[in-house]
Amino acid sequence: MDKPKDVDEYIAEWRGAVAGNPECSNSRYNLAVGLIGKGLLDEAVEELQAAIDISPQLAEAYVQLGGIRLAKGDLDGCMYYNRSATQVRAGFAIGFGNLGFCHLQKGEVDDAVRNLRKAINYNPNFVQAYVTLATAYITQGLVDESIAACEKALELHPEFAVAHNNLALAYMEKGDFQKALEHIDRARELGYEVLPEVLQELESHR
Repeated sequence: MDKPKDVDEYIAEWRGAVAGNPECSNSRYNLAVGLIGKGLLDEAVEELQAAIDISPQLAEAYVQLGGIRLAKGDLDGCMYYNRSATQVRAGFAIGFGNLGFCHLQKGEVDDAVRNLRKAINYNPNFVQAYVTLATAYITQGLVDESIAACEKALELHPEFAVAHNNLALAYMEKGDFQKALEHIDRARELGYEVLPEVLQELESHR
């Protein structure tokens, strides 16, 4: 069995592929992914832009550009690229999920819910979208809907710590502290750092 390549080997391999065929958008995309892993974001942007110039329908490249903008604290830029991804590929769930996340970060909860529902409609197994939707529902005061979204996420990925944390928050809202404690304990077992004020309140009900 071949030893997994480290990031430098991966980058070198795809640099070679790009040099051999500069018009291959997939090679440029793969090189960009390696560069992102190495933290070479400006060079990654150049490769992603080149990939899009060659293949304007390469939705994944727009998503990666959005991720770079998010890493730099530019929510609007992240939204621009993810919106572009959904425009070049109909039904691209990842783009809608990322748009939902960005809207939620900006406090635009109704827009977040709309995009997250689209993401789930296009990909019913999109675990992260269910969890983000659960957060949006809590913000809207829709506690039962939040619980249902978290339970769907855990049905798909039983050890998704964020879903357990969100379930705990939802059950706190309902006053069901026993269930809240069960889920907060599970979230902590899975390595999630629970907010101290949440822990403090729940411990008082143990």
